[in-house]
Amino acid sequence: MKMLRAAMIGVVVLMMGVSGGVSGGEPKQYAPQPQHFPGQAHQPSDLDPTTDPHRLEQQEQVRSTERQKRLVADTDKLLALATDLKQQVDKTNKNILSVDVIKKADEIEKLAHSVKERMKG
Repeated sequence: MKMLRAAMIGVVVLMMGVSGGVSGGEPKQYAPQPQHFPGQAHQPSDLDPTTDPHRLEQQEQVRSTERQKRLVADTDKLLALATDLKQQVDKTNKNILSVDVIKKADEIEKLAHSVKERMKG
């Protein structure tokens, strides 16, 4: 009886140890901490580069410039598609629309919606 109790306790302890390791999930990973040496000035921006106002401003300018470039490229494409659509419509019969004209109109609509949403921010 004592051996059975000891075996049961051993199994319970073993199961708790195994389940603790399994339920713990992935091992925790810690971000490397910057090293500061004696005599070196400690800057708050050393700990978190995203708190540097100058760097944040530069990143915002880069994002704004890239966004503007994409908007200009998309509006240029929109203008070209609309011009092409007008030429195709002018060539077709007033009672018949080709599949190409309808596809181009759909493409223009999607691109215009995309540009509008990006302009909103």
